[in-house]
Amino acid sequence: MRYIDLHVHSTCSDGTLTPEELVLRGIKNDLVAFALTDHDTVDGVARAIRRAEELDQHIQVIPGVELSCQYPATPDQDVEIHILGYNIDHTNPALVSTLKKVAEERDNRNKKMCENLHNAGYPITYQELTEKFGDMILTRAHFAKLLLENGGVPSMDAAFKTCLAIDSPYFVNREYLTPEGAIQLIQDAGGIPVLAHPLLYKLSVSQIRKMLETLKTYGIRGIEALYSRNHGTDEAFVRKLADEYGLFITGGSDFHGDNKPDIEMGTGTGNLRIPVMLLENLR
Repeated sequence: MRYIDLHVHSTCSDGTLTPEELVLRGIKNDLVAFALTDHDTVDGVARAIRRAEELDQHIQVIPGVELSCQYPATPDQDVEIHILGYNIDHTNPALVSTLKKVAEERDNRNKKMCENLHNAGYPITYQELTEKFGDMILTRAHFAKLLLENGGVPSMDAAFKTCLAIDSPYFVNREYLTPEGAIQLIQDAGGIPVLAHPLLYKLSVSQIRKMLETLKTYGIRGIEALYSRNHGTDEAFVRKLADEYGLFITGGSDFHGDNKPDIEMGTGTGNLRIPVMLLENLR
């Protein structure tokens, strides 16, 4: 059996391996293909494809992206959901332009959040954050890593549960794409939109079903059923949802390197196996 991984992050967003290193990691782990799906950026796609070509394409790189969206789960509750885009034209002008604007908005939010934390006594500044992580798409994972290194928190997990939590007084909301806009953006770039890790959003079963009904009207095509954080009957449940709503399934580890040290590319927490036949869904 040959295996793939359709959900992988590089240093271009919040992973710790470069796009080129991911190609080598995938080969080392006996994968025949992986999708580079960085958060709200396609900057690493060309680099990964070029490295695979240099190695005579011992592994296929699928150009992808993971777009952050704000979904109104109830009239009083907005939830961040992620839409994966596969086989996109990563040079598409509208896609590149939109992601540039998203990055600029995120940058302004990060500056304000750093200011809030610094004023509260946490050992972090925006200058230090950018000096350490360069031109990456900065996420809360980068905040947590710097806070940990500077002694401001006992662990990255603790940071996410305290000063970086969404209900923290230091947290700053950001502007998101709408699910409809994200799906349209992927489609206009020639790609295929898929809902990422549907069970991570802490929605009830009825809310998940309502979300899928809505996303179907926007053009969602697939749902991520094989996933590192699945437990018990999670995969079976998502497969059932896929059948009910006429969606194909995909699978991915959500590999981030050292930022999620228990997750390995291709195998997740140890027992993830995504068969190559799922690539047919992306063609």
